[in-house]
Amino acid sequence: MTNAKIESIDNGVCRLSGELGFSAVPRVWRDSERLFTGSRHVLIDLGGVTRADSAGLALLISWIRIAEEKKISIKFKNIPGQLLAIARVSGVEEMLPQDLT
Repeated sequence: MTNAKIESIDNGVCRLSGELGFSAVPRVWRDSERLFTGSRHVLIDLGGVTRADSAGLALLISWIRIAEEKKISIKFKNIPGQLLAIARVSGVEEMLPQDLT
């Protein structure tokens, strides 16, 4: 199992990679706090995520909530199909702001 990690690529741009599951989410959550300081826009590229479960979806929704509270725009890029399927079944797919470029 490859635990997920989040890396800053540029100001407000991050890459998430690895397996985004229950065991990895608390650490990614702690590591992501810096995303929401110093930038008015956050883009998280999930192209490196190899597996995700409902904890991963909860993490994305938590990031959306924090961004709204701090008046920061947030978008997700390359959301894995597995994660989108969980969001669809859960009725929250429309909540996920996607960057489709």
